[in-house]
Amino acid sequence: MIFNIQRYSTHDGPGIRTVVFLKGCSLGCRWCQNPESRARTQDLLFDARLCLDGCELCQQAAPDIVQRVADKLVIHREKLQPDRFAVLEHCCPTQALTVCGEDKTADDILATVMRDRPFYERSGGGITLSGGEPFMNPQLTQTLLQRSHEAGIHTAVETCLHVPWRYIEPSLAHIDLFLADLKHVDGAVFKQWTDGSAKRVLDNLKRIAAAGKKMTIRVPLIPGFNADEDSIRAITDFAADELNIHDIHFLPYHTLGMNKYVLLDQPYHAPDKPLDSPALLSFAQDYAQQKGLAATLRG
Repeated sequence: MIFNIQRYSTHDGPGIRTVVFLKGCSLGCRWCQNPESRARTQDLLFDARLCLDGCELCQQAAPDIVQRVADKLVIHREKLQPDRFAVLEHCCPTQALTVCGEDKTADDILATVMRDRPFYERSGGGITLSGGEPFMNPQLTQTLLQRSHEAGIHTAVETCLHVPWRYIEPSLAHIDLFLADLKHVDGAVFKQWTDGSAKRVLDNLKRIAAAGKKMTIRVPLIPGFNADEDSIRAITDFAADELNIHDIHFLPYHTLGMNKYVLLDQPYHAPDKPLDSPALLSFAQDYAQQKGLAATLRG
C-alpha cells in the first residue's frame, strides 16, 4: 500500500526523482513527521477547519462511526473497517475527511515512474522509495527496485532499517543508493524515543556497508534525544569508523508535521519548538569533517 507518489523531487537522491511513499513502519518515533505512514492499512484524516456547519452527510453515510457532539464531529476510529473509508471520503464535499493509503500494483506505480524517464536520463535521477519504511513491504519494494534497475533507472531507498535483514537482502542487488537513518547508537535512549532496537539498525548498517553499497547517513537532530555534542560524536564516530561512508546529512528538527497528529486525533509527544542551535549545527559539521566525512545540513 502506498500513500503518495511525488514527481520532480530534487531532495531524495541525485538528479530529478520520483519518490514513491509506502505505508507501514515498525518504529514509533516521537517526532515522526509522517504519522499517516506508520500503519500498513488506510488512515482517515479529519480537518475540522474544512467542516461545514450544519452538514450531516458523513453522519448519514456512517452513523455508527461519525457523531456530532456539542457541535463537534466525533469519529469512532476503532469502528472503521476497510470498506468504510471510501464511503466517508466520498461523502464529504469539502474534503474535511480524506483517506491516506491506496493499493496499487507494481505495474501501476511503474507506469507513473516511467513517465519521467527522460528527466532521469538528463539529470542522473531515478526512483526513490520512501515511507513509512519501504522494507516493511519487502515484496513490492523488491519488485519496484528490480524492474527499475533492469530498466537502467537509478534506484534509491530512504530507510530507517528497523526490519529483519531478510526483508532487505532480496533487494540489495537492485539498490544504487541507501539514504539511511542513524538516529542514535545508545540502545536505551533509542528504545525510549522510538520503541525500537538500535542494535537491529546498527547491524543492518554494518551489513550494507560490508556489501559495498553506496550509503548516505541521515541524522535527524531532535532536542532531548540526540541534539547534543556527545550524541553527535557517537553517531558520527560510528558512521565514519564502522561504515566507511563519505556523506552524512544532519536534519535539524522542525514541527511542520504537528498538525497531522490533530488530523489523525493522535497525541504529539515531541518538542513543540524546532531546533534553534546554530552553534550545535556548526559543531556537527565541523566534527564530521574532522572525521573525514562530507557533512551537509538539510532543512
